[in-house]
Amino acid sequence: MTSEQLRQTREAMPFRPFVIHLADGRSFRVPHRDYMSISPAGRTVIVYGAGEAFDVLDIMLVTGLAVEDGVPKPDGA
Repeated sequence: MTSEQLRQTREAMPFRPFVIHLADGRSFRVPHRDYMSISPAGRTVIVYGAGEAFDVLDIMLVTGLAVEDGVPKPDGA
């Protein structure tokens, strides 16, 4: 996975939520483009969670992206 691939997914129009999968099995959902930023050098990604929580990820550990269909889900789903 490259930083450019992540940028393209984040900047897609229209935006579709996606999940970042890591080599260690963890995953991080990005519900909106404002919830992710990429370092200027392209080595790390910050994914923001609830409140002020965030995770710093090494792009070299990203194994894939799962882009959601973009269809809003009913409340509680």
